[in-house]
Amino acid sequence: MKKLFKKILSLILKKEAQLIIKKYEPTIIGITGNVGKTSTKTAIYEVLKTEKKVRTAIKNFNNELGLPAVIISEAESDYSFLYWLKTAIYGLIQIIFKNKNYPEILILEYGVDAPSDMDKLLEIATPQIGVMTSIGEIPVHIEFFENRLALVKEKSKMIGALPSTGIAILNSDSIDLDFLQEKSKAYVITYGFNKNANIKIKDFKNEISYKENKIFTYFKISYNGNSYEIKLENIVGKPVTYAIAAAFTVGLTFGINPQKIVENISTGYRNPPGRETIIKGIKETLIIDDTYNASPQAMEEALNTLNFIKAKRKIAVLGDMLELGIHTLEAHEKIGKEAAKVVNLLITVGTKGKLIAEGAKKYGLDKKNIYSFYSLEETGNFLQKIIKKGDLILIKGSQGVRMEKITKSIMFEPKKAKELLTRQSPKWLAKPGLYD
Repeated sequence: MKKLFKKILSLILKKEAQLIIKKYEPTIIGITGNVGKTSTKTAIYEVLKTEKKVRTAIKNFNNELGLPAVIISEAESDYSFLYWLKTAIYGLIQIIFKNKNYPEILILEYGVDAPSDMDKLLEIATPQIGVMTSIGEIPVHIEFFENRLALVKEKSKMIGALPSTGIAILNSDSIDLDFLQEKSKAYVITYGFNKNANIKIKDFKNEISYKENKIFTYFKISYNGNSYEIKLENIVGKPVTYAIAAAFTVGLTFGINPQKIVENISTGYRNPPGRETIIKGIKETLIIDDTYNASPQAMEEALNTLNFIKAKRKIAVLGDMLELGIHTLEAHEKIGKEAAKVVNLLITVGTKGKLIAEGAKKYGLDKKNIYSFYSLEETGNFLQKIIKKGDLILIKGSQGVRMEKITKSIMFEPKKAKELLTRQSPKWLAKPGLYD
């Protein structure tokens, strides 16, 4: 019965979304990839929101139900029968009557978990501007695909669907750049650290201030012979530079002055909860909370972030990476190898997390500095005992592990969890993780 209801609802919302797009003709910005989609979506929204009527979803409404919901309404609620009923009714109203406040621009996230997912989403809405973030060597969500290339081909369908009058915004540092450029009929603009990028990122650095309990990120975006300096507070890591460079590129396509783009980002951009955000910890420590999700590439980038920042002691608390299929063993061992180069202390959570611990030991991290736990509670209790003033603590794992619960156990102000942490809705809080 539930499957039948979902199928009927999906068909209704899909048709409503198609009719609404036909009626209001918004410019659609589509975002896909494997790493940094939500951060990129957030950055683009901050660039455009003061200049245009624009809509995006705060949450990940990026599937057959979620995409039409964003097209129809603000899509900020939890999934529930009442919510979907209201959305369907509101969609019908907008088709019959004119909504004078309908957005000029829709920023939509296109999620892919299995073959043909992109086809279904493109039937609902085809973008005029497509942004492709990076896809790692061992991407998340690969378990239902024959191999990595099959996943890349599925995601690249969005770039291939762009009209010849459209714009494809591609990560110049991606190993798939040549393939994506060949797929695109649209005009291509590239962004990244690569010297051949149209929009170049350079002079990246992170600095920690124990006095202020803050970490600062600095970098420059170079365009058309000019450089624009970006300074971010309590937002760290190279992934954010890609998100902002992509947003900078989108802003340029809409004719926004580059200095205005920088101003909008500097004053408005904040990483979504759980994406390399900085949280004050107990005992005068700082936490890099990267608990939203984890893929091998994102895990490596988080460890690179930890490596870039000078700290008295570096601790990584790493949980399972899920949905990797046949790559599970190889990927976890590799993360262990990378962790051994960076951390003073490694703590792992879960059965697959234990593979990270074994990899770290294999590649030279002293076993006395490696601890493995099965439950979130015992991990949190252990951390509370052993952390000390000046520690910098990275916490990361796949969303099914619910690593944000560990962050909450050692954050200085746990009462701010709803504001600072990911998955704090009543529905998520009632849902157990793998290791509760």
